[in-house]
Amino acid sequence: MKKAILALSALCLVAFTSCKEDATSKINSDNVAAAAERDASAADFPVITFEETEHDFGTIINGTPVETKFKYTNTGKTPLVVSNIKSTCGCTVPSDWNRDPLAAGESAEFTVKFNGKGSNQVQKSITLTTNTEKGSEVVKIKAFVQPDPNAPAKKAGTASIKSVQ
Repeated sequence: MKKAILALSALCLVAFTSCKEDATSKINSDNVAAAAERDASAADFPVITFEETEHDFGTIINGTPVETKFKYTNTGKTPLVVSNIKSTCGCTVPSDWNRDPLAAGESAEFTVKFNGKGSNQVQKSITLTTNTEKGSEVVKIKAFVQPDPNAPAKKAGTASIKSVQ
């Protein structure tokens, strides 16, 4: 028992005497400056600014393909990266975007093709995956789609029933 108390006392003595060093003497001021600079620049996100965030095709006939270009500029201080662009459905296809980093002040564009299918007012969203503060940006297209006057008329209320033999 005396040996256990003696060993515990020796262990406590070593632990208390080894903690007498001042921890602030171990801090390298160069590392502090580098960390502060890194943290300050981490708050600088690129900023994407569009010429227009919504494009209206107006009135189109059902089935008429249309397309537009969305132009954007990096108005931030750090390079802008657009890693992906996707739409809400397969009838709207984004293409031709710059996947390389866009330096501050530079501009780029991408094309959006819409197959013109639908009826009445149609609106589609296109989402850009970016390295901006929000992480994604959204632009929209819309059109009023009228029925094709040359399309064959559908007969209302008729149903065909096949007999099974």
